Amino acid sequence: MAWTWVELVGDNWRVSDLVTVLAEAGVTQGGLVGLVAGSGGAVTVAADGGEFEATVADVGEADEKLRPRWVVWSQEDARALVAAGVRLATCWDVAAVHRLLFGGWRAEAGYAWACLHGRSPADIPVVTGEPDLFSAAEDAPDAPVLGAAAALAAARLQLARLEEQGDGGRVGTARSESTAELLCAELSADGLPVDRATVEALLAEIIGPRPRGPADAAAIRAARDEQVLRHAPGGATISGTAGTTVGGADLRSPAQVKSLLAAAGIDVPDTRAWRLEEYRDRSPLVAALLDWRKAERIATTYGYGWLDEHLGPDGRLRGAWSGSDGAAGRMTASSGLHNMPAVLRRAVLAEEGHLLVRADLGQIEPRVLAAVSGDAALAAATAADDMYLPVAAELGIDRPTAKVAMIAAMYGQTTGHGGVAGRRMRAAYPVAMGYLDAAERSARAGRDLRTHGGRLVRMSGSSADPPGRQAGRGRYGRNAVVQGAAAELFKMWAVTVRARTAPLAARIVLCLHDELLVHVPAGQAERAAELLAACLTEASRRWAPGGRVRFIADITIAGSWADAKS
Repeated sequence: MAWTWVELVGDNWRVSDLVTVLAEAGVTQGGLVGLVAGSGGAVTVAADGGEFEATVADVGEADEKLRPRWVVWSQEDARALVAAGVRLATCWDVAAVHRLLFGGWRAEAGYAWACLHGRSPADIPVVTGEPDLFSAAEDAPDAPVLGAAAALAAARLQLARLEEQGDGGRVGTARSESTAELLCAELSADGLPVDRATVEALLAEIIGPRPRGPADAAAIRAARDEQVLRHAPGGATISGTAGTTVGGADLRSPAQVKSLLAAAGIDVPDTRAWRLEEYRDRSPLVAALLDWRKAERIATTYGYGWLDEHLGPDGRLRGAWSGSDGAAGRMTASSGLHNMPAVLRRAVLAEEGHLLVRADLGQIEPRVLAAVSGDAALAAATAADDMYLPVAAELGIDRPTAKVAMIAAMYGQTTGHGGVAGRRMRAAYPVAMGYLDAAERSARAGRDLRTHGGRLVRMSGSSADPPGRQAGRGRYGRNAVVQGAAAELFKMWAVTVRARTAPLAARIVLCLHDELLVHVPAGQAERAAELLAACLTEASRRWAPGGRVRFIADITIAGSWADAKS
């Protein structure tokens, strides 16, 4: 086809009307269009018939008028567009889909291209320079020019592979996983609203004032340690690498802490927090030590240095987001965004004229198990707001034990209280338990697994491994098929919320495991809350057609994250 709406400027073709060019190429809503972001606001676009240059503004206009599905190599292209002020509606992210098809984390363009062509990545010479308009990547798999045309070709190969798997739902997963990478680019750019004055006041209360220098920092740290050591028994001798001290210990040394506790009459095999909790009410020393540990974690990981590095002058805490952890596919974030201590959530405040809408999926993993296993009895239990109540009635046990039984089933616990309750699960819900058992057997044997949405979960090793390693791999496998499917449902829900709440000027500012936090103008908060619930219904019906499993979310509106969680 001869392009009518292009002009030659220097050595490059530049389109003067991208909407018309794409329409002439037959691109309609949802049609694939290759896109690679360049420098200075330039992009390369590819459709059937050609590859050419355009501007970011051109892409924004075409996205609004045609709504194609833009094919990008990775989130890097999306980040460049977001930085230039353009937020695409949807995309096909080659790296994200590669991780679905092939598992693991590695997914750079050359590696993804090689895997799609059944070649060893080391054997593929990849051209990394500017794409050549006349290079046909489909015809030259040995030396692809990894530009927009090659991205488009890669997406079509990926789509064909997904369709070969015979499950149309996996194409839907690929689309939502791709759009989740757009969301991640936006989360990285937008950041989480954090009030600096509030968080500094919280830090001062927990770990002391901001130190004026190294000597001051050492004094503040010693004062924090003293809150524990003043409870040490008088005359106690503590052994350590630096020798023996009397009446004190290095609280950062587990061995010395264990000696300190022994001197106080508390003999424990290790100093893990969960083991010490039973002594909290009986020992002022243990109570002070547990409180110290929380403060120490904040001081070392979430202290003033963390604040200065990650909180911008605009009051937004930023980190790098990814749509997949490379294992079962959960979203991840840097800068402590996924592990922020609960006490600091009091500083996550909506900006003036806005509110936060928080939505947290309820009992998501057991509900997902009901859906992916096809267990009708377990699916019936999801009709209840608290599905552990009908499960408890079915098993003839109390609710807390029913919860333990469900968790034991998904994590492969076979001994103790959870193991006994788990055996009752096998009789009541044989289909669900059979699904988990099959995953465990495959994992033990070193056979790869696939989640409900088609993500490959690599299970390296063989049946010749030691029994302990096989058992651990088996437990991981039975949980990965549930956790991975839950991550897929969560992301499908998140990208649906992103699309449906956009007209309200709402922005998702945090995705935390099974929880969404949306920043929205105050006048639109109630409507946003309604949409979050409706989007869960919409996403779950697309993710698990049939509607036999009910998914629920706890949705609240507040000015701070802490208040929204209460």
